[in-house]
Amino acid sequence: MDQYVIKGGNPLVGEVEIGGAKNAALAILAAAIMTNETVVVENLPDVRDINVLLEAMEKIGAKIERLDSHSVKINSSQIGNFSVDYEYIKRIRASYYLLGALLGKYKRAAVPLPGGCNIGSRPIDQHLKGFKALGADVKIEYGFIVTEAEQLRGSHIYLDVVSVGATINIMMAAAMAEGSTVLENAAKEPHVVDVANFLNSMGANIKGAGTDVIRIKGVERLHSTEYSIIPDQIEAGTFMFAAAATMGDVTVKNVIPKHLEATTSKLLEIGCEIEELDDAVRVVSSKRLKSTNVKTLPYPGFPTDMQPQITVALALAKGTSIVTESIFDNRFKYVDELARMGANIKVEGNTAIIDGTLQYTGARISSPDLRAGAALVIAGLAADGYTVIDDVHFIERGYERFDEKLRSLGAIIEKVEDERDIQKFRLKVG
Repeated sequence: MDQYVIKGGNPLVGEVEIGGAKNAALAILAAAIMTNETVVVENLPDVRDINVLLEAMEKIGAKIERLDSHSVKINSSQIGNFSVDYEYIKRIRASYYLLGALLGKYKRAAVPLPGGCNIGSRPIDQHLKGFKALGADVKIEYGFIVTEAEQLRGSHIYLDVVSVGATINIMMAAAMAEGSTVLENAAKEPHVVDVANFLNSMGANIKGAGTDVIRIKGVERLHSTEYSIIPDQIEAGTFMFAAAATMGDVTVKNVIPKHLEATTSKLLEIGCEIEELDDAVRVVSSKRLKSTNVKTLPYPGFPTDMQPQITVALALAKGTSIVTESIFDNRFKYVDELARMGANIKVEGNTAIIDGTLQYTGARISSPDLRAGAALVIAGLAADGYTVIDDVHFIERGYERFDEKLRSLGAIIEKVEDERDIQKFRLKVG
């Protein structure tokens, strides 16, 4: 099993290029099966989740051609199987986007209940409520969500809770329904907007994405397109907090600064200097961080996917900070690992109370999920001594060449396979 071994204590300095947004890419790839014509998607991140979804799409009959590691050509005219294989899908939660895409185009779908990171209860009732409102029959049988409809018809749908997944899934299904759909209390995340823009580039009629009311006029067919995915705000934010925690100076390039406003405002609060350019943000951390309070909220609030990263930084800040997780109910599992490195954090329900410590010390720790794994890497980079992180396959689900990019900023980190490799690393770096 692959591990990262890190010798901490080096400030991260330099420039890093941010890849395409994983969460946008997963939904856009699913939406690409909604036309019989060829679709080209560019700026794809080359990460495990993307590759698993492409395999699943191939299995149901889509023709997938990798043009390079970040571009793919998709033709779905030969899809004849509307049941997605559990073996592919148990590894990624975003499988459920194939429900909305297949239901919208073919009026039927059977997709296994989703997998992915175990970060708490993430019910899909709002997705199913939306499909039913559009006229689909929805059942759960033998571990599969099975939906079908003679014809989908536009409807007025109000989401009980803001859900990115449900917003995207309903948007896809409604794009080819008869008549108009109004979706209220919709999610406003940048990747919701990106999926709407992608569907519109194929001939859909979607207005209002990025606001809490999305209006969709159904169309009979969608056509070919070439589309480039937006930059990944979570990857960018991860490197920004890595700069903060290691007292570094990092410029994240190929970003949309507007998407990073919740992150940059917190970095300013804790004492970093921020310089915004057209498509880059520079973070300079020159003195000990200050404490603050943060609560995760739907966009444009502070993202839940950045919560572990800010917690790692705040555990090194002067004073007491409070982090409240309002999106998921099981997202502080990594705190026990941080405690092994010297963090002083007390979790009460969905709140972490953090008393800042001067320094982490290296330890043997384990990555519990994607974003927490990346945050533990940041802790290792800031720590005194050596840190070994197990289960890095979680991190590779969403970060492309993570260790390489960190090395380009001066981090001393390597991916290793066993204890012998760890000993070699120690001997090499001294």
